[in-house]
Amino acid sequence: MNKILFVFFCLIFFSCKNETKQAKTLSVENTIANGLVFGTSYKVIYNSDVDFQKQFDSLFYVINKSMSTYQVNSNISKLNRNEDNNVDTHFIKVFNASKQIFEETKGAFDPTIGAVVNAWDFGPEGVIENIDSLKIDSLMTFVGFNKVLHQNNVITKPKGTFLDFNAIAKGYGVDVIGEFLESQNVENYLVEIGGEIRVKGINAAKGSFWKVGVEEPNFDKKQVILKAINLKNEAMATSGTYRKFKIDENGNRYSHIIDTKTGYPSKTNLLSISVITENCMAADAYATAFKAMGIEKVKSFLEAHPELKVYLIFENETNELQTLALNGFPK
Repeated sequence: MNKILFVFFCLIFFSCKNETKQAKTLSVENTIANGLVFGTSYKVIYNSDVDFQKQFDSLFYVINKSMSTYQVNSNISKLNRNEDNNVDTHFIKVFNASKQIFEETKGAFDPTIGAVVNAWDFGPEGVIENIDSLKIDSLMTFVGFNKVLHQNNVITKPKGTFLDFNAIAKGYGVDVIGEFLESQNVENYLVEIGGEIRVKGINAAKGSFWKVGVEEPNFDKKQVILKAINLKNEAMATSGTYRKFKIDENGNRYSHIIDTKTGYPSKTNLLSISVITENCMAADAYATAFKAMGIEKVKSFLEAHPELKVYLIFENETNELQTLALNGFPK
């Protein structure tokens, strides 16, 4: 998601009461790699004395070259300019996952909303001055991921369709780094990119499970932890509206998450959605879709998807914060 994500990770990693026997026997230092990528920061903490920084940077370079709408020579940028429709395997993996989630959410998650996101000045290009319903309606004729096809690493799309994987590619990047570490027999790690996270094993240096915090929504950008949880061989992504928004001359606040049905910023009372599941790519995409769907549709959707653990933070009728944990989201 091209978004600033809304999870503040407590990387102080204090000991957990439920330590495993293995955790108690470990007293080793972690290696930490950090830097900037995808327009945000990243941190990788892993239990190995091998420095993988160069490998991480190489993987990030390849993913950016494939799917960054902020790089003019990336595969996706060339595709959006209708200059080239050949893409790589990273692109296809994200494309296929996006297609599945697009269908499951009945279009609530739709990477072709990119031109409309740009028009509202939340994307890399294409801002429209004095945006109105006629301009939105015109752009919406090119929206619909079902109009985009691929075969043999070749993408076919309407010329006016703008693809944007920023709502899923960051989570995919987290998974790529995690899978690389596993290929190097690293059994204990935490990967975090801009608030998207994936963990495996334990924090070996502390002998405890990885602990992260869900942030309380604050429009004034203050960071206050509302809930701290343990993650165990899972990934978590959070989406919301309390940091990335715009206010017009009339004081109206516009969310960066665009409703794929209307072309307008989401107006639900949901402020933050955290999703835990097996991989970060899926968590990333579902968190975005759920923001546009609203509470009742999310609850109904989750009845058929027990693999998704979800934590909602929203405003009630009196503008007070309320929370809702679904499908066994950790207490």
